[in-house]
Amino acid sequence: MTKAQKLMNDSAIARWSVLVLIALMMFFGYMFVDVMSPLKTMIESTRGWNSSVFGTYAASEYFLNVFCFFLIFAGIILDKMGVRFTGLLSASLMVGGAAIKYIGISDAFQTSALCGWLDSWWVALPGSAKMACLGFMIFGCGCEMAGTTVSKAIAKWFKGKEMALAMGLEMAIARLGVFAVMWISPMIAGKFDGSVVAPVGFCTALLVVGLLFFLIFTFMDRKFDSQLMAAGLLTAEKSPEDEFHLSDLGKIFSSKMFWIVALLCVLYYSAIFPFQRYAPNYLEVTLNVDAETASRLFSCFPILAMALTPFLGAFLDFKGKGASMLMLGAIIMIVCHLSFAFILPAFPSKALALILIVTLGVSFSLVPAALWPSVPKIIDEKILGSAYCLIFWVQNIGLCLVPLLIGMVLESTGGYTAPMIIFSSFGVLAFILTFLLKIEDKRKGYRLEEPNVAKKDE
Repeated sequence: MTKAQKLMNDSAIARWSVLVLIALMMFFGYMFVDVMSPLKTMIESTRGWNSSVFGTYAASEYFLNVFCFFLIFAGIILDKMGVRFTGLLSASLMVGGAAIKYIGISDAFQTSALCGWLDSWWVALPGSAKMACLGFMIFGCGCEMAGTTVSKAIAKWFKGKEMALAMGLEMAIARLGVFAVMWISPMIAGKFDGSVVAPVGFCTALLVVGLLFFLIFTFMDRKFDSQLMAAGLLTAEKSPEDEFHLSDLGKIFSSKMFWIVALLCVLYYSAIFPFQRYAPNYLEVTLNVDAETASRLFSCFPILAMALTPFLGAFLDFKGKGASMLMLGAIIMIVCHLSFAFILPAFPSKALALILIVTLGVSFSLVPAALWPSVPKIIDEKILGSAYCLIFWVQNIGLCLVPLLIGMVLESTGGYTAPMIIFSSFGVLAFILTFLLKIEDKRKGYRLEEPNVAKKDE
């Protein structure tokens, strides 16, 4: 291919525009994930929920992905059908699931015959919670599928370029959704006389916008594929050796490196995302502040993560040290959760809470920034989508069970000390796995400590 026939991803404007489109879809998705986290106290008082019910609701996001193996099927769909089809499917599932959840918590639903019927069985879970869980399950299928699709799309558009930086920026934009919703959700609820329905409706509308953004991406990606085919870099029909086969899943499961990365992922994220669900209420109780103040304090959690992740991605691209960054991230997480367990309750201070929250955000930068760009180094490109989905599936097992565990422990102990110790123990196990990761990398030469961008003389 001549210089006059450059590919679309050779244009910085084109490839970064693609990143913005798909990252905004994830931004809206992250907003919806945590839209009810600042409203825990409110929904318990208006809908008759308790900590155990809230834990069940939080866990439901991952139920179908884990127990119905949806994420495994999602990986197969992604490798078979490509990023365009899978992305549109995942965005549609997010919108559909969000709509069901909105209906479930709406005022009109509370007096409906369906809600009355749902209330009549498994009475420990109110009808509104059952409907919200159903919607959150469907949304969760779409959100997790979207996460893997976006990762593969970035790997495609930024191959041989600033891949880690792009993945870091995508994560930074997505996490901005956590910051935004911690402010917006209680603000909207307050504007509508303490309604939990209005924030959920607002975030559902944003998901529709995200679906439209991904639709725009599909037109750009189709043109990119046409260029790749014209250049002989892509064929309309895959050769037998390039075609995905179910037997390829066995190659992934038999990889020792895959299991180290997957277990590291589940342990790390199990100490982060379930914590996000309970963090505003933890700050309410520990600092004796109202829900809005607590959510605004916790909104600072992704601030340093957003600021640092792109720089960490660039550092990985040009300097490397991915495995070492994973190790440092685990250490920071252990220190923060132990501080939440013992130091902050002993010295309740908004300033101290803010320091710990922002510091935990540094860990949230180090680990994902190093983890996701490392996967293409250990997994064949033709099964990369399935590998991402299988890692997400293992991760979702923890994300499904841990909120249930935390909800039950919180209900039985009435305090947050034990839950914070549980979170810190996950960090200890993750730290041990980073040692195994470095050992295996040195033995097999995956080059996790080396930069992603090839030097010009190579």
